[in-house]
Amino acid sequence: MAERQKLGRNVIALGTVSFFTDVASEMMYPLLPVFLASVLGASASFIGVIEGAAESVAALLKLASGWWSDRVQSRKGLVLAGYVIASVIRPFTAATHTAAQVLGIRVTDRIGKGIRSTPRDALIAESVDPSIRGRAFGFHAAADNAGAVVGPLVAFGVLYEWHTPLRTVFWLTAIPGALAVLVLWVFVRDVPHPVAHSDRPHMFGADLPSRFWGYLAVVFTFTLGNSTDAFLLLRASQLGVPIALAPVLWALLNFIKSTTGTHGGGLSDRIGRKPLIIGGWLLYAAVYLAFGLAHSAWQAWVLFAVYGVYYGMTEGTEKAMVVDMVPSQRKGTALGWYNLAIGIGALPASLIFGAVWDRAGAPAAFALGAALAFIASMGIAFVNPAVSAPSK
Repeated sequence: MAERQKLGRNVIALGTVSFFTDVASEMMYPLLPVFLASVLGASASFIGVIEGAAESVAALLKLASGWWSDRVQSRKGLVLAGYVIASVIRPFTAATHTAAQVLGIRVTDRIGKGIRSTPRDALIAESVDPSIRGRAFGFHAAADNAGAVVGPLVAFGVLYEWHTPLRTVFWLTAIPGALAVLVLWVFVRDVPHPVAHSDRPHMFGADLPSRFWGYLAVVFTFTLGNSTDAFLLLRASQLGVPIALAPVLWALLNFIKSTTGTHGGGLSDRIGRKPLIIGGWLLYAAVYLAFGLAHSAWQAWVLFAVYGVYYGMTEGTEKAMVVDMVPSQRKGTALGWYNLAIGIGALPASLIFGAVWDRAGAPAAFALGAALAFIASMGIAFVNPAVSAPSK
């Protein structure tokens, strides 16, 4: 109870919103690669195009929405608009008949994510004391990932207990999406924050410190090797995991992410952000190498579980490090640039990974991702951290 009070109403409520949103999106996501490949006839390269384009569009909007949220009193309005767009458009994947239509819906879904994500992250940072900033971001990531546990299990139950078609599962995502919007509308409150009143717009970050840009360059390097996780599901299928168990495998991954997220963020409050990020990226590199070398289904299950630990170590920690580095009135813009670096790198990362897979095979593609993660983990060791410790 004390921990819940310490985290506060907004963090708990925003975690709940993300939980329901991920129930909706993850009912669909682990089934989407199979739907695209087997029903709509999409290639691995085009699946990379869909996921990369969607995330890159979202990334551009994350920068704009973060910058704008620094200049207005209310962040909640942007957060609400983003969740409404995604919750309305997502179920219409059920009505698609071509991969191009799925691309359009995924891009619109990610537009909603682009509008909401950065103002939401800034609101989380403003809702807690800096001494528990990492824990707050870790808790939010854990709640988000808990939804990603429930979503695939719901999909699995609907598909194999009720023998429901894939398209019906996609329509049912409207229910948790509506619950997410309701919780946000009723329980989340704006927090007063310093408003940037400069006559000159600083969306391009001219006033952000140099250490932040160094950090961002390293994050971008890592992102170039961090292609869509849809490829992990395709690799698991290659290794012999039945399509029927894909939602369960995805649930396992997100269960590990959820159970380690709060602890990973909290640990970064105590020992610093860099050790957690370096360790997480090195773990990512090792897991990717192992995915390339794996040869049986049981190895896919083990690797998905270990992969979840990487997320628990880094998801909340990376965002907390961004906020540590910048002035309080620039949190939204800095988080927007961070999200842009991740999202804009998603398109070339997924395109390159898919192209290497198609031409040289899965082991070569996974080896490339591992190499970039290793380079990034070495690079971040040279990034100068925040002037003051997170606890101050």
